[in-house]
Amino acid sequence: MIEHTLPISRQAKLLDISRGTVYYRPKPISPRDQMLMNRIDRLHLELPFAGARMLRDLLRQEGYHVGRSKVSRLMKLMGIEALYRKPKTTQRHPAHRIYPYLLRSLAITRPNQAWAMDITYIPMARGFVYLAAVVDWYSRRVLSWKVSTTMDTHFCLEAVEKAIASHGTPEIMNTDQGSQFTSQAFTGLLKDNGTQISMDGKGAWRDNVFVERLWRSVKYEEAYLHAYETVSAAKAGLDRYFRFYNSRRPHSSLDRQTPDQFYFEALPLPMAA
Repeated sequence: MIEHTLPISRQAKLLDISRGTVYYRPKPISPRDQMLMNRIDRLHLELPFAGARMLRDLLRQEGYHVGRSKVSRLMKLMGIEALYRKPKTTQRHPAHRIYPYLLRSLAITRPNQAWAMDITYIPMARGFVYLAAVVDWYSRRVLSWKVSTTMDTHFCLEAVEKAIASHGTPEIMNTDQGSQFTSQAFTGLLKDNGTQISMDGKGAWRDNVFVERLWRSVKYEEAYLHAYETVSAAKAGLDRYFRFYNSRRPHSSLDRQTPDQFYFEALPLPMAA
């Protein structure tokens, strides 16, 4: 919560979160659980289709004595799941509406036509943080990002508000079906800005493939190379990396141009300026 004249209960309602979570203080993660989570994170990037059973078996092959329920609990804490098309699409929150996927067969031909957003787990030397990023689908440019120690709605809202303030409003915003993105606060923000809402099929990682590729780059090129000691160190490292990613890192899918080049060169001159 933020310091505000609104009562805590009202703030929690506006953010569509339980008031109990405001006062909850998470228990420290044990060193063993932290080690398991970091290994699960790497295995998930390598084998995104692996569920709790397969991850348990893979971990046991590596000498980790762990059960399926433990792996499942840690995956939930990390905010990851096996990525494959389920037989049925289920709602993550019974009170939240799920929106259809709008980008299938749609030609993305210009910046700000479609943005994508997602959350990922970032390991530190002790503990972890969550990273949310807004990406322009056309140019792969990271338009804004935020770090949080809790996986709730407010830092997602802050990331979107920052992107809109700096780059204008997108025609379409695509996310997964996480409760942060189906919340009234998040969808209301998009509607207020005239943005169409698009959501992946549950577990359909290919619907948001560009963000999945970004997470792989962020982790292997930055996060796994630096054991961040503090949240501020994580923020500084990620800031450094995203500046490099946008302005210096060439992309084969962009004809070896950088996201900055591809984004700004395609904008109308007044907006690019």
